[in-house]
Amino acid sequence: MKTVLASRSIEIIKGVEVEVGSRVVKVTGPRGTLTRSFKHINMDVKVVGGKYIRVDLWFANRKQLACVRTICSHIENMMVGVTRGFLYKMRFVYSHFPINVSLSGKTVEIRNFLGEKRVRKIELCDGVEYVRSASVKDQIELSGNDIALVSLTAARIQQATNIRHKDLRKFLDGIYVSEKGAIPEEEE
Repeated sequence: MKTVLASRSIEIIKGVEVEVGSRVVKVTGPRGTLTRSFKHINMDVKVVGGKYIRVDLWFANRKQLACVRTICSHIENMMVGVTRGFLYKMRFVYSHFPINVSLSGKTVEIRNFLGEKRVRKIELCDGVEYVRSASVKDQIELSGNDIALVSLTAARIQQATNIRHKDLRKFLDGIYVSEKGAIPEEEE
């Protein structure tokens, strides 16, 4: 069964400019600019009156209807990214051998994982900042404007410490995401 018209609107956040041209959305805010192409989905994306973005999908089946909300969520994440940014906190978990994590250039290096001599190297994605938490022991913070790149970097770091050929119930060592979300606004 096809739905004649599926429509969804998003309010544009104050202080953010949105440009839409042939399904390429460009969002500009105080933290920078993000551009994303939605050409792989056949739908209408329009800025209505400078205050709203409307996503329309005509004659769609159930799978295509799901894309409407997905596109809206992506655009909302872009607007939050250029105003506040995204922050992922990761904690080191180890039982015996302390994990040593350092930054050299744009590469995160993980040493002494399970006492191994091998150095695991993970490239930081463009626009992602790495900070070693001063207040909390064994924690790193990844921040940036694009949620996809920040979460991808966090996932790569977590997957670099996957344990193979051992009992996962016993060997819980690794670097795991402990907290994620938009950077909290400073209270004045």
